[in-house]
Amino acid sequence: MDEVTGAQLVAESLKTQNVEYMFGIVGVPIIEVAMAAQAAGIKYIGMRNEQAACYAASAIGYLTGRPGACLVVSGPGLIHALGGMANANMNCWGLSGVSTSNTPCMQQLFCFSLEAIPSVIEKAVRTSIYGRPGACYVDIAGDMVNAKVDRINVRVVSCCPPPPVSVAEKSTINEAISVLKMAERPLVIIGKGAAYGRAETALREFVEVSRLPFLPTPMGKGVLPDDHPNCVAAARSRSALLADVVLLLGARLNWMLHFGLPPRFDPNVKIIQVDLCAEEMGNNIRPAVALLGDVNATVTQLLQQVGKDGWKYSFDTEWWSTLKAKITANAKISKALALQSTLPMNYYTVFHHISQLLPHDCIIVSEGANTMDIGRTMLNNYLPRHRLDAGTFGTMGVGLGFAIAAAALERRENKGQRIVCVEGDSAFGFSGMEVETMCRYNLPVIIIVVNNNGIYSGVDPETWKEMAKMGDLTTFAPPVTLLPEARYDEVMTAFGGRGFLVRTVEELRSALQLSLSDWERPSLLNVLIDPSSDRKQQVTVTCAENNSVRLPD
Repeated sequence: MDEVTGAQLVAESLKTQNVEYMFGIVGVPIIEVAMAAQAAGIKYIGMRNEQAACYAASAIGYLTGRPGACLVVSGPGLIHALGGMANANMNCWGLSGVSTSNTPCMQQLFCFSLEAIPSVIEKAVRTSIYGRPGACYVDIAGDMVNAKVDRINVRVVSCCPPPPVSVAEKSTINEAISVLKMAERPLVIIGKGAAYGRAETALREFVEVSRLPFLPTPMGKGVLPDDHPNCVAAARSRSALLADVVLLLGARLNWMLHFGLPPRFDPNVKIIQVDLCAEEMGNNIRPAVALLGDVNATVTQLLQQVGKDGWKYSFDTEWWSTLKAKITANAKISKALALQSTLPMNYYTVFHHISQLLPHDCIIVSEGANTMDIGRTMLNNYLPRHRLDAGTFGTMGVGLGFAIAAAALERRENKGQRIVCVEGDSAFGFSGMEVETMCRYNLPVIIIVVNNNGIYSGVDPETWKEMAKMGDLTTFAPPVTLLPEARYDEVMTAFGGRGFLVRTVEELRSALQLSLSDWERPSLLNVLIDPSSDRKQQVTVTCAENNSVRLPD
């Protein structure tokens, strides 16, 4: 008799489904599952918090197209992982979560017998990547982990194939091209769905053939290079406000795009919406044309139709002149801020010098308030799926988990790409203990903490000391403040990584160059900036309804 345990069946079934990475925190009774995963050839990465483990597993799903696994115990372990599962669902990233319990509970899939484990795991993986990707939770009773069954009684289940590809109806493709032809101020918005859908090749050809301007969403950056001549990211608000037709590719009209509504968009804008799921069509704005299908396949259809028609949008238009003028003006403002020599440094100075040193093929992970927003405009991406940030849910705390996943993947693929995690000091605090995970596995992640002593803004050390003399800080310290000049760099050095305290441009450049040259251990640059540093001043323009609106660019 060839007996196998439940733990072995879980691990072997995940491996059969091409799940290569497992993140988690072990405890009774799932230790055996993690050990079985390693025996099956799955890389197990032990994290310090289930939430970060879940973020890491979901990032694997985004970066590879096959879900990562997150292993947690029942009760508090599962509760801690819920934030990561919700984040994966909102971002539409594949993720398979595995937990154990001793009593039945609400779950996505429940293994009712050892013999059913391969079928349930296959369904979980298939569910997480078919249709709109997302998280899938598998609950396994605790007493099944070490229970045994004869292999002959276990149904053999093969690996689920890649998701089927759907295409838009031909009539809607023709209709979309007609709407684009009539547009005076067209705009293509590229979302992270286009990155997940591997649409970069077809999309680049479509943009270059059609000559349309494009605007990437934060994680749509890099699907086409940020330095592409058709990219109008440096005039983000202006392009969105004035566009009369928007081709929406793998992006949703949610808060990140101001729901497609005034005053951020023209009230009469026509939306051509490309999405994989019918239920997304018409959310907040009813599209002029709805293209239901896989984003890569649909863009290919649009490209073929444009090729047949021979249509191209002219570069010699008032629209292109307006966009280029705004891009040039914004570049001058940002450059003036970046070249300020005062100390402490501001955001623009820090990002200006970081951008000069980062390799073009590095993966940038970013989170924070101003850190993420300003970094998005100043740190370019040149390759698809090379930017990871707070995403659709605006989740803080994702950064280190994402960076660990990207570094683990880089170790296997050995492309020589650096993983650079740019954090606000508040955002770093959510999962800062994961620096131990990086040190434990020798993952050479470079963390740059842009430290302004607070959430949005803080106070300088002298002000903090004066406040402390006044009494109990809990009664009057501004809620946005954090401990001034906290030594996050010493957290990294405590675990064996490299830590740098940075106050000047020279120290920043030196520390970053040293970190980029070190492939043996992680580094953390604790960059102290002016606590009152903020985004550049907004300007007021008038939208089509004659309402004034403040624009950040």
